[in-house]
Amino acid sequence: MQKINTLFKQFRDIAANPRKMMEDYRAETGKGAIGILPVYSPEELVHATGYLPIGLWGANRPVTKARAYLPAFACSIMQQVMELECEGAYDDLAAVVFSVPCDTLKCMSQKWKGKSPVLVFTHPQNRGLEAANRFLEHEYLILKEKLEKITGVQITNAALENSIRIYNENRAVMREFSQLAAQYPQLISAVDRHAVFKSRMFVEKSRHTAMVRSLIEALQAIEPQPWDGRKIILTGILAEPDGLLEILDQLKLAVAADDLAQESRQVRVDVPDGNEAPLYRLARVWQNMYGCSLAVDTRKRRGPMLVDMVRKTGADAVVAAMMKFCDPEEWDYPIYLRQFEEAGILHLMIEVDQEATAFEQVRTRLQSFAEIL
Repeated sequence: MQKINTLFKQFRDIAANPRKMMEDYRAETGKGAIGILPVYSPEELVHATGYLPIGLWGANRPVTKARAYLPAFACSIMQQVMELECEGAYDDLAAVVFSVPCDTLKCMSQKWKGKSPVLVFTHPQNRGLEAANRFLEHEYLILKEKLEKITGVQITNAALENSIRIYNENRAVMREFSQLAAQYPQLISAVDRHAVFKSRMFVEKSRHTAMVRSLIEALQAIEPQPWDGRKIILTGILAEPDGLLEILDQLKLAVAADDLAQESRQVRVDVPDGNEAPLYRLARVWQNMYGCSLAVDTRKRRGPMLVDMVRKTGADAVVAAMMKFCDPEEWDYPIYLRQFEEAGILHLMIEVDQEATAFEQVRTRLQSFAEIL
């Protein structure tokens, strides 16, 4: 048990100190970091340069400076990223990589005020076409050339294949952890589960994989115990700050699985094997992505996916963590809400705002929901 507690503390420390991780990495390797904006970027390209890909998903702080550049209805993550940018938090990054699957990200890529150069690429939304794969492969080629120019490192196919292998291993071990965590709600709080996922954004992936494997081995040495609380599925962009997750722990609402863009959606799809060029296979990840509001799906399979997730995990309900002012998520919600009702799945929607410091309204809604369950 001591080993488990030590590992969770390490994950929490990493998740809470991205700047320290960047500075430690520079001291160890002599190379800096490149920022990765949400949601789906080919981090393997950055990893293949030897630089540290570091996720930029906002923070939990008052927003003041960002109001001069973004409208009040811009999503919470972008407000926080702009605030940090205005404060110079990202000035030490060698570059910042933008995918632009939503209007706010497009706006952010054009309004970037930091010292770091901006590298923008576009995901095609008509993903079923072979032409879409080829288009994205070309976008990645342009991104690759820009990264090589900035870092002074040539990204060879061998280096890229090695990075793909490292990332696929990390995705696999994170999927294994997610399944295992549902069996140990007494040992793994919602806060700790989140820290394991969030820490992967701030540390080199092979190191993170080794840490998660150690955690899995330590957990497997302990017999699972019956859980006297309830289990839920979380869906949305992210579930932060920790104050929100602490309420779940206090109400004994364990996270059986998640469909969060910051967490399990990041590890949902591997880069496929094959004889095709690595850039083409990286592009195929986007074609294979499913169940996400930012990846257009005319068949609307997110609801059935969540219903199936509830049934496979034995969860009692779904909690939709609705990112404040996130249009793609808000457009998706009425569709899967109806699908939940048709399938008889209990559900609750709560609003997520990274700027929030008080959670009493959310607590009341979750407490009432827990009593219904």
